[in-house]
Amino acid sequence: MDKGAPNIAILGAGVVGLTVADILQKDLGKANITIIADKFKEDTTSAVAAGIFCPGSSFRGATREITHKWIDDSWYYWQDILKSSEASNAGIMELSTYIFARDNYELTKNPLLEHLVSNYRAAREDELKLCGPGWKYGSYFTTVKIGCDRYLPWVERRFVDKGGRIVSGKVDSFTSLRQYDLVFNCTGLGAKYLCNDFDIFPLRGQVIRVKAPWLKTAFFCDYDTYIIPGMDGVTTLGGVRQHDNSNLQVCKYDAHAIWQQCCEILPDLRKAEIIGHNVGLRPYRVPVRVEPEVIGGVKVVHCYGHGANGVMSSPGTALNAVKIGYDYLKSNIRNKL
Repeated sequence: MDKGAPNIAILGAGVVGLTVADILQKDLGKANITIIADKFKEDTTSAVAAGIFCPGSSFRGATREITHKWIDDSWYYWQDILKSSEASNAGIMELSTYIFARDNYELTKNPLLEHLVSNYRAAREDELKLCGPGWKYGSYFTTVKIGCDRYLPWVERRFVDKGGRIVSGKVDSFTSLRQYDLVFNCTGLGAKYLCNDFDIFPLRGQVIRVKAPWLKTAFFCDYDTYIIPGMDGVTTLGGVRQHDNSNLQVCKYDAHAIWQQCCEILPDLRKAEIIGHNVGLRPYRVPVRVEPEVIGGVKVVHCYGHGANGVMSSPGTALNAVKIGYDYLKSNIRNKL
């Protein structure tokens, strides 16, 4: 530990906390950075997410400009890894994707994404039949998918290799962190009680993971139905979007509905091997909270409330949070580094 460098704590080891840590190490290489969390890797909500880069219509920052910047910055962050030799190790892959709708043309549009990808276009007549009859509207584009089963251990390992410290534990009060010059709050749903923020609530999700190595294309359809292939032939089937539902148990009725809807779209899925069922509670807040606050004399930068867009948007919000933190510490950093 560098005794002359600032001491920084990051609360949370999901995709947001680990990405904040990764960016911090790049910008403040001599800082002493500690991640404090009670859940890691496969135990986090991030591990349940399909991780496709396809912004939801409800995702929003404090302003439209901030929202667009978060999405744009995130896109280029993932693109940089995708183009590197570490893409496979980090779980980043390119993925062709369709969005189909039976009645509402607007469901096939994505203003936050269309200006980023080079090939967002209307689906052709023959493509509308890929998922059976009755689809009137559709769009096609190529995006990226972030597999947290690889990304979380990859970025955690990189953090430790660069001198980062990891502590297993739960923080109940910011006042217990007065030894740190700066704290990043990436606790997701935990912020509800840590910050007394009752604008955040769980958005329950449930998915089925199947072995379907023949699938190379993602599909989004009506009723929150999605089929998203990943690495190693594993495909995620979903989904469920249940507001203010904290049930972490697999619901057999949700599982049945997901299976029936996805198999109706792609009947070949019926021959896929079911690997498992997973449930996650997405931390939903509008707007996503990325802002500074002094709590009990502790300088805190909040970065939480990403809902179903946490994996996709974590780099953009992390870059914003780190910039806020740097401004917080600027005068001290100049003296210490």
